[in-house]
Amino acid sequence: MKILISADMEGVTGVTCPADVLPGASQWERCRHLFTSDVNAAVAGFFDGGADEVLINEAHWSMRNLLLEKLDERAQMLTGKHKTLSMVEGVQHGDVDGVAFVGYHTGAGTPGVLAHTYLANSITGVWVDGARASEGLLNSLVVAEYGVPVVLVTGDDLTCADAKGYAPHARSVAVKDCVSRYAAVCRPPARTAEDIHAAAKEAVALAVRYEPARGTGPFTVDVEFDADHLAGAATVVPGVVPSGERRVSYTTATMYDGIRCFKAVTTVVSAAVEEQYG
Repeated sequence: MKILISADMEGVTGVTCPADVLPGASQWERCRHLFTSDVNAAVAGFFDGGADEVLINEAHWSMRNLLLEKLDERAQMLTGKHKTLSMVEGVQHGDVDGVAFVGYHTGAGTPGVLAHTYLANSITGVWVDGARASEGLLNSLVVAEYGVPVVLVTGDDLTCADAKGYAPHARSVAVKDCVSRYAAVCRPPARTAEDIHAAAKEAVALAVRYEPARGTGPFTVDVEFDADHLAGAATVVPGVVPSGERRVSYTTATMYDGIRCFKAVTTVVSAAVEEQYG
C-alpha cells in the first residue's frame, strides 16, 4: 500500500497571506514548520491506517519548503522543480494506490484563502470542458488516468467543498474557515494535526486502484488572464489559440498532455509579466 501526498502550502494550518508562503518572506520560515506539521500528521495517519509506504511530492512554489529534517522518518520526499507531472509527480509509475492533496486551496477567480491556479496572480480563471477548475480538479483528472483515487484533501473550508466535486468519497479536513482571500478563522496546529491524522487513517481504506480512466478525452482547457498581452504570450505554445477577451484555449487527448500544456502556458506567461503593470 503506497500513498502519494501532493503537498501545497496555501491551504496549510495558519497560513493566510503572501508573506506566509513566499520563500524568503517575513513569515515563510515560521510557516514552513506549520506546513511540515500538517504533512507529518497525514503521514502518521496513513501509516497507522495500514500504509506501507508514503511518498511526499513537495508541490509549492520553489518545491523546496518542507523541512526534511523534521519529517516523519518513515516517509520519503520528492523535492525540487522540473517534474514531468508537476504537483502529482510519481503517480505515473504504477505503484501508487491513493493520492492525498494536503494544503490545497481553491482556484483562480473563486473565493478562498490565497485562491489561485498555478500562478499567484495573472490567471483569473481556468475551465476544463466548461467547468471551473482548481488545482485539485486538474490534478484529480491526471491521477484518474492512472487509476489512482484521491483519498484525502486538506485546506480551508471552501477547498473541502470544492473537493466534493472531483473526489466525493475522499476524506477532507478544513484547517481554517475562509473570511477573505487574505483572512481566515484558523484552528491551532495541535488540533488540526489530530484532525488530519484521523482523516488520513480512515482514508487508507479508500486507496483502492481502479481501471485507469483512459479514453475519456479529449479535454478542452480555457485559461483567462488579467491582461491581453498575457493571452497573446500564451499562444506561443503550440496548440494554444485565442478563445475570447484575455482568454486562450487548447484541446488535448489526455490530461497527461493537458497538465503539461498548462505548465508550459504558465511558464511562458510568467516570463511575460512586467513587475509593476503585470
